[in-house]
Amino acid sequence: MTATVVIVPTGTANLASVRAAFARLGRDVRITDEPQAIAAADHVVLPGVGAFGAAMASLRASGADRALIDRVVADRPTLAVCVGHQLLFAASEESPGVAGLGIVDATIGRFVGDVRIPQFGWNEVAGEGHLLRPGFAYFANSYRAVAAPGWTVATTEHGGRFVAAMERGRVLTCQFHPELSGAYGRGLLEGWLAC
Repeated sequence: MTATVVIVPTGTANLASVRAAFARLGRDVRITDEPQAIAAADHVVLPGVGAFGAAMASLRASGADRALIDRVVADRPTLAVCVGHQLLFAASEESPGVAGLGIVDATIGRFVGDVRIPQFGWNEVAGEGHLLRPGFAYFANSYRAVAAPGWTVATTEHGGRFVAAMERGRVLTCQFHPELSGAYGRGLLEGWLAC
């Protein structure tokens, strides 16, 4: 029997494209924010588009925030995408006064300099880890992290270097959208599913 991938809705999540990516990889998908399901799942995905504050409010309302923190601390296979990646941080300039999950002791900031905001399109990812490899990925973001203490990071350039993705153990987070990043993204998802 194929293991089910649990996708956690944040109220602003890109569920259709994430669900389709895992279906193409032959995985059953369940969409739920129930803490017990998040705790029990073999693999959990935290996607997101939209605002940091609204996504955190949704996670707190369901109790999914605590279940996600427990998963990451326990090094259980967890993937966070786009705003989902940002939610692992302590805070974001996008939503002043709203605490993130606090797993990464850093703050998400808005792009600076004379660059297009939001960044939409393909950009090069540099750096390697157990799961991370160099390649090109599809980004759609106005905010980014410039550091992730305690994590192996891959970076990209848009108004300066920033964290394109990070990993620690069996936890992978991507500022870009692996589900929209062709063969490169598919390879990342396959590697993560093998954790």
